[in-house]
Amino acid sequence: MQAKKKININMRDYGMFIALIFIIVLFQILTNGNMLLPMNISGLILQNSYLICISVGMFFCILTGNVDLAVGSSLGFCSAVGGWLIVHHGVNMWLGILLVLLVGLAIGSFQGFFIAKLKVPPFIATLAGMLVFQGGALCILQGHSISPFPPAFQFIASGYVLEDVEVGGMNLFALLFGLLFCALVIYSEWSQIRKDKKYGFEKTNIGVSVVKVILFCAGILFITVKLANARGIPVVLLILSVIIAAYHFIASKTVLGRHVYALGGNAKAAALSGVKVDKMMFIVYANCGFMAALGGILVAARLNAASTTAGSGNELDAIASCYIGGCAAAGGEGKILGVVVGALVMGVLNNGMSMMGIGTDIQKIVKGLILLLAVTFDIYSKSKSSSN
Repeated sequence: MQAKKKININMRDYGMFIALIFIIVLFQILTNGNMLLPMNISGLILQNSYLICISVGMFFCILTGNVDLAVGSSLGFCSAVGGWLIVHHGVNMWLGILLVLLVGLAIGSFQGFFIAKLKVPPFIATLAGMLVFQGGALCILQGHSISPFPPAFQFIASGYVLEDVEVGGMNLFALLFGLLFCALVIYSEWSQIRKDKKYGFEKTNIGVSVVKVILFCAGILFITVKLANARGIPVVLLILSVIIAAYHFIASKTVLGRHVYALGGNAKAAALSGVKVDKMMFIVYANCGFMAALGGILVAARLNAASTTAGSGNELDAIASCYIGGCAAAGGEGKILGVVVGALVMGVLNNGMSMMGIGTDIQKIVKGLILLLAVTFDIYSKSKSSSN
């Protein structure tokens, strides 16, 4: 019985990761080997960087059992503000970025105030925000895109780290990055084993740990060698690595993270336990606005334009990434790394189907079915676990 329970937990933790590998292999076959070409892998990272950002912001909203329907509109609005400041008014690039991030934080705080203090349901507050910030972006842009941005700004989302430093025809920094990443995976697993032993938790199966580490490191080295054969490590990948590591730490190692999980699990019980529910809701939505601003910066830098279509429908992709990545529909469960995998699943689906010439109509159908299957699998696995 205990072994069966372990298998169920592992399937919930790693099921979508396995599904991601399956989807990649499938498209590798269907696209005649083009999916895993070095430049396509690099392009996948560049194209989906903004989605990972807003999905990480959405993650904390979904942990509370709610969503932020305004995140796509906030992204588009912040992108427009960036264009207005940097391109039209010649504001220093770094000052412009800082102001855009502050605008995003203000947007999230504005929505958080109505949700936390005035008790407006998050669905309604963010639906209103979606309309407000869509209109605000159109007012700023006046129906036209704003471009071009300075080359240094474009470099954030389309540049590469030490692109010209090579060894044997491959980018040296990409190879070192892969080795460092593998070392961190090994250290993390070893630390977990030591922690389990120290506190008398159930012993980790060494064989399972070794296999897990080997598979993760093989995947990391495969990707980084591919990137080394292209132009190296994109700057945006370093930015994403820092963001993912920071938010993973916040979610899993801090009091703030534990309080958000508790809020999603049972808000009344959390309040009775001393969790400041209003404060947590305010922080969660303020953070989502901040991450939307960061996504807006990456989109503008990637496209070299603040566009009227920026952020359109992105809130749905972010919500789907969270649910596909293992977040519970009722809140209180999920992991940052799962959300990243969910965003990559969405990105690979978009990229693979586009390479096959499949239209956006069929793409939406496929993504909708994938989302439905992911949530159904989560509900089914939970019911099986509770029955056991």
